[in-house]
Amino acid sequence: MSNWALILGASTGHGGATAISLAEKGYGILGFHFDRGDTKKEAEKTISKVSELNGGMCHYWNTNAASEDTMDKYIPEIKEIVGDNPLKLLLHSIAFGTTTNFFGDKPVTQRQMDMTVHVMGNSLLYWTQKLFDQNLIGKGSRIIGLTSEGNYLAMEGYGPVSVAKVAMEAIIRQIGWELGEYGITANSIQAGITPTRALTKITDRWETWVENTKKRNPMRRTTTPNDVANTVKLLMQPEADFINCSTIYCDGGEHRSGSF
Repeated sequence: MSNWALILGASTGHGGATAISLAEKGYGILGFHFDRGDTKKEAEKTISKVSELNGGMCHYWNTNAASEDTMDKYIPEIKEIVGDNPLKLLLHSIAFGTTTNFFGDKPVTQRQMDMTVHVMGNSLLYWTQKLFDQNLIGKGSRIIGLTSEGNYLAMEGYGPVSVAKVAMEAIIRQIGWELGEYGITANSIQAGITPTRALTKITDRWETWVENTKKRNPMRRTTTPNDVANTVKLLMQPEADFINCSTIYCDGGEHRSGSF
């Protein structure tokens, strides 16, 4: 009987690193990503590595994971792949949304805000509902979402994503509260500033953010995707069965060091 992990946003960054790390441990990987052009080549490298590590127990789909049509189309396929064995992990690592201010030359529109909150927040709820209805999550399953200190700090261009992260954290808490009796836990991981492709989309000052982070972080470095992957693996251990409805900080103490 194989353990399977479903990762939404599984090609690069935190999701990609987690896929590779879990594949090294023999987990089967079910991954959704949305890559085009040059980013597609990067995704293909991750997929190839994952398949090599876990003996081909690897299924990736290049499509919009936040779409309800995608959920309805691929969940039956996922059920066929994993059989009666519930997923060990559902990781929400989608980093796609609008980064702009609420006011100014290009204020966020209702459409942009709704899209960002849905993709980076609400979609986790709908995936969890559908997986639960199909008995694809059960005792020992972990629901994990990724958040950031932007959930409580105001910063340039981050407003829509901040709202999405707050929504996702509330969803995580409620999932854990409602599904805890089934042995399903739900937690958020708050990563520190990480030099990934997603960071370059948030701000054109990302290099300054990175340098400032190294100065203010107690461990004098930025967070890496492997740091987050390691935290995910810790939460998947049986010893973590009683950790629920929580935010786990994976940032070297960065959240206690003031704003940048």
